[in-house]
Amino acid sequence: MNHALMNITARPDQLFLRGEGSWLWDDRGRRHLDFVQGWAVNTLGHAPACIREALARQSALLLTPSPAFHNAPALALAELLCRNSDFDQVFFTNSGAEANEGAIKLARKWGQLHRGGAHEIITFRDAFHGRTLATMSASGKPGWDRMFAPQVAGFPKAVLNDLASVQALVGPDTVAVMLEPVQGESGVHAATPEFLQGLRALCDRHGLLLVFDEVQTGIGRLGRLFGYQHFGVVPDIATLAKGLGGGVPIGALLARQRACVFAHGDQGGTFNGNPLMCAVGLSVLHEVLADGFLARVRATGEHLGDRLQALSDRFGLQGVRGIGLLRALDLGRPLAADVAAQARTGAGLLLNAPRPAVLRFMPALTVTAAEVDLMIDGLAASLEAVGIGS
Repeated sequence: MNHALMNITARPDQLFLRGEGSWLWDDRGRRHLDFVQGWAVNTLGHAPACIREALARQSALLLTPSPAFHNAPALALAELLCRNSDFDQVFFTNSGAEANEGAIKLARKWGQLHRGGAHEIITFRDAFHGRTLATMSASGKPGWDRMFAPQVAGFPKAVLNDLASVQALVGPDTVAVMLEPVQGESGVHAATPEFLQGLRALCDRHGLLLVFDEVQTGIGRLGRLFGYQHFGVVPDIATLAKGLGGGVPIGALLARQRACVFAHGDQGGTFNGNPLMCAVGLSVLHEVLADGFLARVRATGEHLGDRLQALSDRFGLQGVRGIGLLRALDLGRPLAADVAAQARTGAGLLLNAPRPAVLRFMPALTVTAAEVDLMIDGLAASLEAVGIGS
C-alpha cells in the first residue's frame, strides 16, 4: 500500500474503519477480535458510549484555554486520581513517554534540592519507558543504547527481581530507582512483591525516590486501579497514560507531597491537561471505579490465565506469565510473529508478538469470558496452522 504516511513499521494492508467493544471491522467488511486494543490503550474497548458522550459534551464547551489557566475537567480528574491513590499532586501530559520524561525531570530536580545534585536513576534491563531520547536511555531494550547516539547519560541498569544488582549500583550520584511493576515489552515479566518491598526499603535506607512506570499497568489493567496496589508497595512517583484516556492521548505524572518540587517554569506543555482529554479521562475513571468493575477484571483475568495455561499444556509450550488482563504465552520457539500473522489472516484475531517467542494479550477491560474463549479457539487453530503441536 503506497501512501504519504512515513514508513516506521510493517503494517498489514487492511484498513480498519470502525470498532465496537472487543471487535474491529476492516475495509473488506471482515470482523476481527482485538486482543491488542491499541497496546493496552482501549480500557473500555472500541468506541464506548461514555467516551463518545464526553467528547461531544466537552467539545461543545471548551477545547483548550491554555495550560496557563485552570479548567474544570483537569481539576476534577486530578482530584479523583489523588482521592483513589496515595498521591497528592498530578501533572497531566499527552503520552506515557512524556509522563516518564516528567518523572525523570522531577527526580533530578529533587536530587538538586535534597541530594547535593544527585541525578542518576537506576533503571532495569529489558525495561521500556518510551521513545524520547531520555526515556529510550532509561529503557533497557536491547539495542537501544546504540540508536540515535549519543544517548542521555545517568541510567545504570539493574536486573529485575535481583535486589543485589540494584544495591550494587547505588552511589553518591543516585537519586531514584525507576521501574515497571510488570515489564510489558519484554514479554510480561512481573516484579515479585518481595522484590518491590525490598526496593522500597532500599530507597528509604539510602534516601532515594522510588518511581513506578504504570503506563501499561495502571487504570485497572492488573485488576486494581493502580498496579502498585496489587503489590502493596507505595512509590513516591508514578506515571500513567494508555488506559487513562481509553483511546485518546493523555498521560499523568503523580507524586507524593515530598517529591513535588517543581518550581514555576520547570515543567509545562501546550496541550497538557486540556479539558477535552481530561473530560474523557474522567469518564473512563468513573467507569473503572464503578461498583464491581475491577472485580470483573480480576475474574476475567483469571479466566484468561487459566485458558492460556491449558492451551500451553495442550501444545507443549513454555507456560503463561502475567497478572489480570496483561498476560503472555511463551511459545518456546521464535514463531510468535508467524502465529500473530496467521491469527489475523486465518482466524480474524489480532494478537501482539513483543518478542520472537512470546505472544502478549491486552484485551479491553470489558472483554467477556465468551470472547476470551473465542480467542483461545482462534489461537489454537493458528498454532496448529503454523505447525506448533503437530
